[in-house]
Formats: sequence, C-alpha cells, structure tokens
Amino acid sequence: MAITDSQRYQLHRSLEEKLGPDEANTLMEHLPPVGWADVATKDDVHQADLRLTGKIESLDVRLSARIDNVETRLSARIDVLDHRLTGQIESLDHRLTGQIAGLSTEMHRTLRTNAYLTIGGTAALVTLVSAIAGLTG
Repeated sequence: MAITDSQRYQLHRSLEEKLGPDEANTLMEHLPPVGWADVATKDDVHQADLRLTGKIESLDVRLSARIDNVETRLSARIDVLDHRLTGQIESLDHRLTGQIAGLSTEMHRTLRTNAYLTIGGTAALVTLVSAIAGLTG
C-alpha cells in the first residue's frame, strides 16, 4: 500500500508528540520517499547491471561485425580501384613509350638528313672553291 503525503504528515505529527521534533525528523528521514515496493534492492541493481552488461556485449558484437563488414567492402573497392589505376598507368606508359620511340626515330631521321645535307653542301662548296681556284690559278 502506498503512503500519501497526508499520511506522512500525520505520522510526523504523531511522532513529534511522542518523541519530540528532532527524533521525529530523524525517524522520518529513514523512510523511503516512495512505498517500500518501489525501493530497489541490491539484488535488483545487480540484476539490472547484468542485463545492461549483456546488452552492451551484444551491441559490441554486432558493432564489431558491422565494422568488419565495412572494412571488407572498403578493401574490395580499394582493390578494384587499384586494379583500374594500374591498368590505366600501364596503358599510359605504353602510349608514352611508343610516342617517345616515334619521336626518337623522327629525330634520328632528321639528324641523318641534316648530316647528309651538310656533307653534300660541304662537298659542293669544296668543289666550287676548287673550280674557282682552278680558274684563277
């Protein structure tokens, strides 16, 4: 049975009359603020602690599983991106190597052509100088 505020007040007044105000106050302070059925015992607190600990452990297991799942998916995506980037880099490397080889071939051809022109021009100049020297000499 729950005690009402009015009943508490009446009890306090009766205790004051029989024990005095200080003793009545001391005794009233030892009563729970609610009915005895609403007071938690050590066993109640222990049981609540066990339930809470179980729930926390369950959440920890579920959270760890989710984290592992995310890490696995993220790792797989990183592997796919790595594979794609590696392929693109290799393709770019082959294209650049081909372009460099083409430029190198073109440069050698140009140098060879210029060398032949220079040699031919020098030979023509020597022939011309010799002819002029032969005419004047």
